[in-house]
Amino acid sequence: MGFRSAIVRPFAKAIARNIDRWSAEPLLRQERVLADLLKNGANTAFGADHKLGQVRSWEEFKEAVPIRDYEDLKPYVERIKHGESNVLWPDKPAFFAKTSGTTSGVKYIPMSKESTPLHFGTARNASFNYFARTGNGKWLDGKMIFLSGSPELDETAGIPTGRLSGISNHLVPGWLRTNQLPSWRTNCIDDWEEKLDRIVDETMNTDMRLISGIPPWVQMYYERLLERTGKKTVKEVFPNFSLFVYGGVNFEPYRAKLESLVGGHVDSLETYPASEGFIAFQDTFPAQGLLLNVDAGMFFEFVPAGEIFDPSPTRLRLHDVELGVNYALIMHTNAGLWGYNIGDTVQFVSKNPYRIVVSGRVKHFISAFGEHVIGKEVEEALLPIANDAGVRIVEFSVAPQVNPAEGGMPYHEWFIEFDNIPADMHSFALEVDARLRAQNIYYDDLITGNILRPLVITALRPGAFRDYMKSEGKLGGQNKVPRLANDRKIADVLTTMRL
Repeated sequence: MGFRSAIVRPFAKAIARNIDRWSAEPLLRQERVLADLLKNGANTAFGADHKLGQVRSWEEFKEAVPIRDYEDLKPYVERIKHGESNVLWPDKPAFFAKTSGTTSGVKYIPMSKESTPLHFGTARNASFNYFARTGNGKWLDGKMIFLSGSPELDETAGIPTGRLSGISNHLVPGWLRTNQLPSWRTNCIDDWEEKLDRIVDETMNTDMRLISGIPPWVQMYYERLLERTGKKTVKEVFPNFSLFVYGGVNFEPYRAKLESLVGGHVDSLETYPASEGFIAFQDTFPAQGLLLNVDAGMFFEFVPAGEIFDPSPTRLRLHDVELGVNYALIMHTNAGLWGYNIGDTVQFVSKNPYRIVVSGRVKHFISAFGEHVIGKEVEEALLPIANDAGVRIVEFSVAPQVNPAEGGMPYHEWFIEFDNIPADMHSFALEVDARLRAQNIYYDDLITGNILRPLVITALRPGAFRDYMKSEGKLGGQNKVPRLANDRKIADVLTTMRL
């Protein structure tokens, strides 16, 4: 064990014990969080508008604070952007996190002086907890790379403003900066491919032990690294590489490809960070879902996903959730987000403690025919068949084909970029279709009733999804390929990239 890991070890064990304490009493912790939110929110403009100072019960809280999306929150954000204080939360935000919205354009998500430390703090706690549970702390004694957006920040009414991953760079403590790569200068490069080349320059001859980032962009880094070094596996370049930290997307679609590039298994740690708060993290190894972060300034609600667009949807506290149900995640936070629908859907896999998996996006589903197929179902249909067949998937996206040019019944079209093509594509597609039918009874009914024909796979040329993301100005950083669409906007572009 190295010097740094030896110093950190007792702190890691203390953090793991604290996680055990708060996760053992989640309902009490959530009640305390809500009480604190109401106390602090009562004297804000939002609190006055919604009479938060008069709320005395959960039922009154639901009546006072409606569920909202960014468009509903935007008038309050605009007041902050024009210099007003005490609007959504006491004082002004410490930062604005900029995110891309499909309908709202750029979103400005406030991060308060209370919420901001919890972003890095939870990331630290998750990694220290991993050390305490597994005994692997050698990643602390070498270099670490964080593939992220630029740390350069703008200002909005005197408030530092940028991408969450860039803001997070400002939260890294001094003791960790000496091990962190890439350099600040390289991290500020906006062009992803130029930035990637500079990252390879800076890292290829180092003792890299921890790599963190979104899987598709980490894959690009691996490929560029191997191309430049002439090595066959990442393990040959970094023999002490021992921990991969990721978040934002499900790792499973990328696992086979990434492990082939690495040259074997490397421990992974999954996290669920968002601009709105650090929602959950993996606390067991191997994973059993992600532990809901119930003691970090966020009060959670859950709405059955099928009701999220209803005028008066069912609203549940943690007390009332059930396993395996698809819920839209609603947040109230100590950054001043109230009743905020972040757009993700989750399912609980455990209630002792409360652990979740991210099942998809509220607006990313296919229901052109009433089937309501979600991301989790698509992934769980494709990946086992691919693994059994020895097929590696680079990336994929699914869209409905309502009016096939060739005529006949409509179908779901799966655009897949393969690392190696299935020997029998027709049989492969039928097996995937059968697994999807087994998961979604509505889809099965449509196939059985001859409303839909079985899914069709369109194989794409190498690099198709990267080219698509580049064309959208979303190459690298924290950007993710949409896995599901209820229209043909993405599909029409991908159709031009057939194999």
